[in-house]
Amino acid sequence: MDEFASISHWTAGRQSAEWQQQRGVTLGIGDDTAIIAPAGMADELDGPLELLMAVDTMVETVHFNAYTMTDEDVGYKALAANVSDIAAMGGVPRHALVSVSVPAAYGPERIARLYDGLYACAADYGVAIVGGDTTSSPQHLVVAVTVTGAVEAGRALRRSGAKPGDAVVLTGAVGLSAAGLHLLLARKQERQEQAAREAVESGETGRASDASDASGTQPAGDSQAASSAGVSNQAQHEEVRGAAALIGAHCRPVPSVRAGRLLLERGSCNSLNDVSDGLASEAWEIAEASQCCLVLKEDMLPRSGSMAAYAADVGIDPLEWMLYGGEDYVLLGTMEAADVQAAREAFHAEGLPFYIVGEVRQGAPSVVLEPALSAKADGAAAKGKCMPLAKRGYNHFKK
Repeated sequence: MDEFASISHWTAGRQSAEWQQQRGVTLGIGDDTAIIAPAGMADELDGPLELLMAVDTMVETVHFNAYTMTDEDVGYKALAANVSDIAAMGGVPRHALVSVSVPAAYGPERIARLYDGLYACAADYGVAIVGGDTTSSPQHLVVAVTVTGAVEAGRALRRSGAKPGDAVVLTGAVGLSAAGLHLLLARKQERQEQAAREAVESGETGRASDASDASGTQPAGDSQAASSAGVSNQAQHEEVRGAAALIGAHCRPVPSVRAGRLLLERGSCNSLNDVSDGLASEAWEIAEASQCCLVLKEDMLPRSGSMAAYAADVGIDPLEWMLYGGEDYVLLGTMEAADVQAAREAFHAEGLPFYIVGEVRQGAPSVVLEPALSAKADGAAAKGKCMPLAKRGYNHFKK
C-alpha cells in the first residue's frame, strides 16, 4: 500500500462523523488541516475557555521494544501520555494529531494494531483523532502525538502555585510502571539465558538471540510463567494477578482526567503536575516553579502491594521505583490543608484514590523526604531530620 492507502487502512471508519462533530470537529482526516469549531469543546465546561496543547513522542528502543510492549500498547500509551498532560492542568482532552515514522520492517498490519491502541485510548477519554503525518523511518518506529484540550479560562492548574502550609497530595500509587518494566526486562533476560543454554547443549549457538525482539510477538503469558515456577494454585493466582497489575501499569497507564477535574472544581488546589518522570522529579518541578520546599513523608506514600512484593523478590528498595521510576501518570499536587479531608471524601465517593503525602514549607526550592518512623534510629534521624531528594528522574539528555 502507498502512503494514502495506508492512512485510510489505519484510520477509516474508526470514529463516526457524528461522534467527532459532537467534539467540535467540522473537518477531520482527509484535507490539509482539520477544522475545529471552538464551541464544540465546551460541552462539560462552564464559561469562556482556554485551549490546552501538549505533545509527546515515543521512540522504539528508547521508550519501548517489541518485548516490553505490544503494538496496541504502544499506540494506547502514546496517546495516554498526552491525555495525562491535559489532566495535570485540570482540563478535558478533546482532539489529537498522530504522526508515525515507520521502518520497512513494520508492515501495514502492525501499524494497524498500533492504531487499534490509539483509538482504544481515544474512545476511553473522548478524544477525536483529526489528522497527523506519516513518513518512512530508516530503522526504528517513532510515534508523536499532539493533543488539544480545554479548561475554564483563568482556572488551569499550574506548577507554580504551591504555598507554604499546603498539603502535598497524590491521586494514586507510584512505582508500579517501573516495577512492570523491570519484570518484563527480567523475563526477557531469562529467555535469552535459557536460549543460550539450549543452544550450547544442542550445539546451535545461533539460537541464543531473542527472536521476540525482531518478530514483535508478545512475551509468555503470566500463567505460563507462574506454572513453570512450580507454585501452588493459590500462590500462582496471586503471582499472576500481581504481575498483571505491574505490566498493565507500564503498558496501559490510566491518565487521571477525572481526578484533575475534581481538584480544579474544589478551588483549593494550588499546583498540579503529572508523574511522568518520577515522583521526586515532579516534586522538584513544583518546588522550583513555586519557590518553596516540598516535604514528602515516607510513611504516607502509597505503596502498592504487588509492587512491594515484587521489589522484595528481586531485592530492590521499592522507594527507588516510587521516587524515580516514572510513567505512573497519577497527579501530584498541593492544596489548602483545610480542604484535604473533604477532598478525600469527594474522591472516595467517586471510587478514586486520594493520598496526603506531605506538606509545603517555606524555603529555597527543594524536595526532602521525611523517613518512616520504623526507619529512624538514634541521633539526627530520630529528631526528625529530613533527607534531601536528588533532582533526578528519567532524563533523555543526562548521561
